[in-house]
Amino acid sequence: MFLLAGLVGCLLALTAEARVGNCSELSFMTETNQCMLFKVMCKTDKYEVRHYEAAKWVSTRVSSWSMDIACMKGFMRLYRYIDGQNENGQKIEMTSPVLIKMGMKKWFWEEKEFIISFLLPMEHQAYPPMPTDYEVFFYDMPAVNVYVRSYGGWLNSLSDCHHSEGLMYDLMKVGARFKDDCHYGAGYNSPMTMWERHNEVWVITEDEPVCGSSEEMD
Repeated sequence: MFLLAGLVGCLLALTAEARVGNCSELSFMTETNQCMLFKVMCKTDKYEVRHYEAAKWVSTRVSSWSMDIACMKGFMRLYRYIDGQNENGQKIEMTSPVLIKMGMKKWFWEEKEFIISFLLPMEHQAYPPMPTDYEVFFYDMPAVNVYVRSYGGWLNSLSDCHHSEGLMYDLMKVGARFKDDCHYGAGYNSPMTMWERHNEVWVITEDEPVCGSSEEMD
């Protein structure tokens, strides 16, 4: 009885932490049913600060000279997992965003490590089916505050470089402290979507977030 109560308590705690929910809460997201939801803490005309609760992702590492090649390889590896290549042979609903973690810049001839992740739907946050591919693993992302810049078009190496460098430059101008050893690219659209695409750059905050001349959110 005590063991059962403990398991139920853990499940409820995880459900309370993971803000995975209905995409209708996000005005720019119409292609999946479940998304990683967030609270906007403050915003400027250059970026916004968001708070994300802890959540579980399914991820894979890819080393490549090119972000674009790494994303294609990682996406297909994870798609096979949600398409049934797991211990239960279970199909899992696609969610948003697809998240790409990018490490520090290296010389152009050096490979860089990318971590591509799919958000697990709410019903699989506690007990997702185990991968059968040894290169696929689960990642428990802790609660985090991030600086975010949104942009349209396509998420690729050129657009990510332009917007990530622009965001970091604007953060340095207002004295914001952030983790500069990596950043994230977030994509919300199917590769087949041609118009009204939505992408983001995420940079993890350090200390209290800075908005400068900001609009504070309740």
